[in-house]
Amino acid sequence: QVQLVESGGGLVQAGGSLRLSCAASGRTSSRYTMGWFRQAPGKEREFVAVIRWSGGSTYYADSVKGRFTISTDNAKNMVYLQMNSLKPEDTAVYYCAADDRGYLTIGDRNSNPARYDYWGQGTQVTVSS
Repeated sequence: QVQLVESGGGLVQAGGSLRLSCAASGRTSSRYTMGWFRQAPGKEREFVAVIRWSGGSTYYADSVKGRFTISTDNAKNMVYLQMNSLKPEDTAVYYCAADDRGYLTIGDRNSNPARYDYWGQGTQVTVSS
């Protein structure tokens, strides 16, 4: 079992920045793939970004590319999502997720939430216009 706990959400004005954190504990592994997803009221859960726990390979949704950056700190068992140039449409509950399958490369197939085995409870991000 893996436990994931997100933090760092809040209220920010459009154009501002936030950094979300995800603390992982339990049976973590360097082969895991870590993703961030978000869900706005009345909408389906949406892929944001993914990274291999061992680092290196990343993949982003087109809507956040160039504005968001996903990263890991393996020593601290942390995953981060740096969000810059925030827009009102980024408002959502943001979730951290873990896929315990290893991949040599990551891409669009890792954007499917059904691939992920473990989920955090989410953290609210609200961007005001």
